[in-house]
Amino acid sequence: MSAALDRVAAALAGDGGLLAQALLAPGQRPPDDGPQLGALAAAGPRAAGVEARIAAVVEAAYEGHLLHLGRSRILATDDRDLALLAGDRLYALGLAGLAELGDVDAVHELADVIGLCAQARAEGDAELASAAWRAGATAIGWGTTPALEAAKAAARRGDAGAPAALSAAARQLGGDPAPGR
Repeated sequence: MSAALDRVAAALAGDGGLLAQALLAPGQRPPDDGPQLGALAAAGPRAAGVEARIAAVVEAAYEGHLLHLGRSRILATDDRDLALLAGDRLYALGLAGLAELGDVDAVHELADVIGLCAQARAEGDAELASAAWRAGATAIGWGTTPALEAAKAAARRGDAGAPAALSAAARQLGGDPAPGR
């Protein structure tokens, strides 16, 4: 498990309550073989000096996304209602963490990801959600470009080529070096 995800678990444990009680013990957690979006965002020049915090807030928000899908890397998800509430809490933790850093642009990027993922879930488009996360994590670390903004607009319109456009924009920014990763 990544250090960033360990920080997320520690934050939930520190809050106490139902989410702290739902935390999986380290030996119970599934392998974290996901996309490591926190590390992607933290690798960008906009994260200089706050890499660990950026990685943790992005992983918190991504964990929120996973919980909305009924999965988790750190929490038991037997209670669907609790999983949805935990997902909302982790989205808020990610947004608040970026706001605490004073990074309004990064807050905007993460809000865009959350919105695009809600749209993707409603449309049953896992490819769009994946591309939105990669592009969003890249934008948090590197900033945005006109190509990325155009790709997000295409996604909002429901254009079929939007996932590919988001992926291409992320690669252009330098945070996603290989297609399909």
